Amino acid sequence: MSKQLKADLALLAVTLAWGSSFVLTKNALDHIATFNFLAIRFILAAIVSAIIFYKNIIKADKNSIKYGMMIGAILFTGYALQTTGLQYTSASKSGFITGFSVVIVPVLSALLLKIKPNKYAVIGVVCAILGLGFLTLDSSLSLNSGDLLTLIASFMFALHIITVGKYTVAVDSITMAIVQIGTVGVLSLIFSFAIEQPILPTGKEIWIPMFILSIVCTSVAFIVQNVMQKFTSPTHTALIYSGEPVFSAIFAYFVSNEILTRRAIFGCALILAGMIVSELDWSSIFNKEKSEKIEEAVE
Repeated sequence: MSKQLKADLALLAVTLAWGSSFVLTKNALDHIATFNFLAIRFILAAIVSAIIFYKNIIKADKNSIKYGMMIGAILFTGYALQTTGLQYTSASKSGFITGFSVVIVPVLSALLLKIKPNKYAVIGVVCAILGLGFLTLDSSLSLNSGDLLTLIASFMFALHIITVGKYTVAVDSITMAIVQIGTVGVLSLIFSFAIEQPILPTGKEIWIPMFILSIVCTSVAFIVQNVMQKFTSPTHTALIYSGEPVFSAIFAYFVSNEILTRRAIFGCALILAGMIVSELDWSSIFNKEKSEKIEEAVE
């Protein structure tokens, strides 16, 4: 198994974790304000990560901290814009527009990193964005201020993928990830005090999902992303992340008894097809077919 395939499978596991987080997040947000929730989730994740990887933190260099804070600020901006946009648009449209990062990443990758996606990655992107449309969009296609904020958020999420891919090869990935998580937590706490009335919840209905979200969906997920993304391309990463609403829909179907329509299932299939198209080594497949035909002709 190649390093890229291992990295892609690890990132797929991250996508699975993030997809499952929507149900837990939705339940938690019934009891606590948005930035208050994000602050607790990310600060708890940063503390746990720092304790486990304290040796990395002790040896942290200036660049790991600098890049971690920069990428954390980008990630927080994406979360803040997406959350604000959700107040003015539907969840389905927000999911679709956020999914546009799968299109934005190859463009930014070509412009900023001079990495051009291959034709199969482009086909995968097209399949993914069509699948997102079938999975999330309804008959309402009008745009409003919330949609614009969400579109800017998708640019920030795309930029997050690009910057992680660029800087993770130059510094200690684990340290950069922990600083990134902590930055999101601190900025969320500042916003919570500025526009909300933050509380420290006491009920298990908050802390059980909070621990799962903090440890699995934040600490583990972002550290794995930062460590493994150096072995794959930003475009591959974005395509894999496009599976997040697929896993979200599946978890919502089994856990929350939400309806999964035929249209949504078709959308999920298109997204998965996009991933498969981008993952397969088509040149090897075609070369193998050609060699087999040549052997048959010789015989």
